[in-house]
Amino acid sequence: MPTMTLSIPPELYRKMKKHPEIKWSEVARKAIAEYLSELENSRTEMSMLEFRELLGDETLREMESIPDEAYEEYYRKMRDLEWERTKRNSTTRTS
Repeated sequence: MPTMTLSIPPELYRKMKKHPEIKWSEVARKAIAEYLSELENSRTEMSMLEFRELLGDETLREMESIPDEAYEEYYRKMRDLEWERTKRNSTTRTS
């Protein structure tokens, strides 16, 4: 099984040490599995054909008139925004 090193704040570590009976690696493993399950279940996937139908003919014609450079710029902006969103949401919730 692969191994992962996890850094935690000193105060959290002190609190964890008060409970040596708990297998913290198992707690972390379960939290990661739960988080991944939430991510996978929250995604909505559709085929390209479904997406084209959703957009409609008029929107597709308008999109064809947009220069490639504009698409590239929009892509970069969306990639950066998604990266920021992912960083903000990357903390595991505690119960």
